[in-house]
Amino acid sequence: MILTILLYSISAALAEVIGGALVLSKKRWPARVQEYLLALSAGFLLSLVFVELVPQALKGVSAEGPLLMLAGYAVIHFFEHTVVGHLHFGEETHHEVMVSRVASVSTFLGLFVHAFFDGFTIAVGMQFNFTLGLLVFFAVLLHKVPEGLTIASVMLSAQCKRSTAMAASVSVGVATLLGALAALALGGVSERVVGLAFAFSAGVATYVGASDLIPEINHSRNRVIPLLVFAGMLLFYCGKHLLEGW
Repeated sequence: MILTILLYSISAALAEVIGGALVLSKKRWPARVQEYLLALSAGFLLSLVFVELVPQALKGVSAEGPLLMLAGYAVIHFFEHTVVGHLHFGEETHHEVMVSRVASVSTFLGLFVHAFFDGFTIAVGMQFNFTLGLLVFFAVLLHKVPEGLTIASVMLSAQCKRSTAMAASVSVGVATLLGALAALALGGVSERVVGLAFAFSAGVATYVGASDLIPEINHSRNRVIPLLVFAGMLLFYCGKHLLEGW
């Protein structure tokens, strides 16, 4: 099981690196494809939060659950928007938009923290219930490539070296693996540990889905994009039932 969890976590981390490599390869990344991924990810991620993470969190730690959800939401808000001022998953992919070095570091820290909890939740989920862990993995994987695009683009827009931009993408990918290793280091997960982890992760995922991804989707002039949020929700529902039928 440990090897399986590590392989899934490495796959998620590699998706982050691929996103950064696409920016640095000078190949034009189709904005529409990125929007499609963000929309599907938002719908899938929010479904995961409300259908799986919140119920499991409240079951494991009913009293502390809501407070930890709020804490998870607040942590990501602090790193992504309080320190940096603003962070959008789409805007920074335009290289003509310059950002300060301070903003680039803050963005990196925000995405690093977010990626750490991505990996942590994947590992905890798979240890507790492999099907649930797979759903978490797919939710994470859908937004990893756009996330890698974002951090590499932010670094280039801050006039950092190309090697620094690539190192930032790799580091955020490594953060995903570190989160998984941290969860594995806990050993066997009790229902209480699962509840604590899922509560905090639910807050993190709610922020990413509702405060990061949905606003970017709403800015799109392509009216198909908002519909893909519902497709992401449907994808979650179908995936959940297919996995449970194994």
